[in-house]
Amino acid sequence: MARFFEKGYTNKSVSRKTNSTKTFFGFLVERGFVKDNVSEYLKHPEVKATNPRILSRLEYRALRDVARNDPRTYALIEIFLQTGLSIAEIAGIQMEHLKMDPTLDKTNLYIPARGSKDERTIPLNKVAVSAIEAYKDSAQGNKKSPYLFITRTGNPMLVRNIRSTLNRYFKKAGVENVTVNDLRHTFIAEQLKSGVNLAYISKIVGHKRVSTTERYLAYSGVEKSGQKTELVVL
Repeated sequence: MARFFEKGYTNKSVSRKTNSTKTFFGFLVERGFVKDNVSEYLKHPEVKATNPRILSRLEYRALRDVARNDPRTYALIEIFLQTGLSIAEIAGIQMEHLKMDPTLDKTNLYIPARGSKDERTIPLNKVAVSAIEAYKDSAQGNKKSPYLFITRTGNPMLVRNIRSTLNRYFKKAGVENVTVNDLRHTFIAEQLKSGVNLAYISKIVGHKRVSTTERYLAYSGVEKSGQKTELVVL
């Protein structure tokens, strides 16, 4: 356990790895590969709930400004801000997941089921679509790859690639004490501020329970859910 902390893992990460270890040893005991479940002696570290970091408009506009000459990073930022997707979901976007609806003149994004999240289809506003098209038309885009976001060598960008890229731009923009996941937090908070319905936002971001989304009301300075069922542009 101590080695996890030495490697810089947070208490939350250590707790997840502890769960995985317990599950694995439970399987070994059940199948008769080992007699004693030594994982029973593992204890979870204390995990304190922390308030999500919500970027101000000034901060996420500054982030956009420093990335304007980098089509790929700019598109990444816009998808985070306009959809609230997780970093793993964005890394997994494939070209075939982008679906144009000619009858409504809208583009939708299909998100496959992943982990605890069910599959869903979410709308992409014109800001996000414009950023994606500019990236696809740039030298960074590779139309031969099935994945939307790729590296210079044409391989799909991994979660760590996306995280390191955005961390570099956070620093350039002077946005401090922020993580990539805070862009997701910002999306949720801004939609609630704008009166978008709580249940609708919960469905868009893939929360299993509306109560998970509901806690953002306090962080958004909003007392109750609005009624809009159309996302606002950040």
